[in-house]
Amino acid sequence: MVHTQDKWLLEDITALFDGIFMPRYQTRLVRGKDEPLYRPADEQTPYHQIIFARGFYASALHEISHWCIAGTKRRQLEDYGYWYLPDGRNAQEQSAFEQAEIAPQALESLFADACGRTFHVSVDNLGGDVEVDRDAFAKKVNARKQRYLQEGLPTRANALYVALTSFYQREESLAAAIAQGQAVLDQTPVAVNA
Repeated sequence: MVHTQDKWLLEDITALFDGIFMPRYQTRLVRGKDEPLYRPADEQTPYHQIIFARGFYASALHEISHWCIAGTKRRQLEDYGYWYLPDGRNAQEQSAFEQAEIAPQALESLFADACGRTFHVSVDNLGGDVEVDRDAFAKKVNARKQRYLQEGLPTRANALYVALTSFYQREESLAAAIAQGQAVLDQTPVAVNA
């Protein structure tokens, strides 16, 4: 069932994420301004922040996807310790960007499916001199998505996927969806690199 636009409220995705992950991972989803950012806890803010761009629902799903893949050490570093080059990347830089984006965008696609939203791959190199093959990248993302469906999602990604499916497809309450996401986490012991 596909919902109308007003069904995708930022308050809902924030409540789902925070409800599932704040108790165990001390991490919150935060609406930001222009650029997304992951910020680990510090003296001023006692919890980690996944800051998504401009109040865009798709940005929230994308930034959550990166968090779901990042291991414990990476989650202690701003933006997980990764580099980011803005638009205008050369061919080598664009190739590295796309390699790093396959898995997160595959998860984002699964999250969008669970929400009843349309997913669009992002090659994120507007204005660059390099010709980007969006279709080839989309095929790589879809292949990784299919692999996740066959082999299973990472634990945190699976917890959110279950909650999103519960809330958006079965129209269960936020509390019920959060409880189902937490139950997924409870079934899996937290590993050192979780």
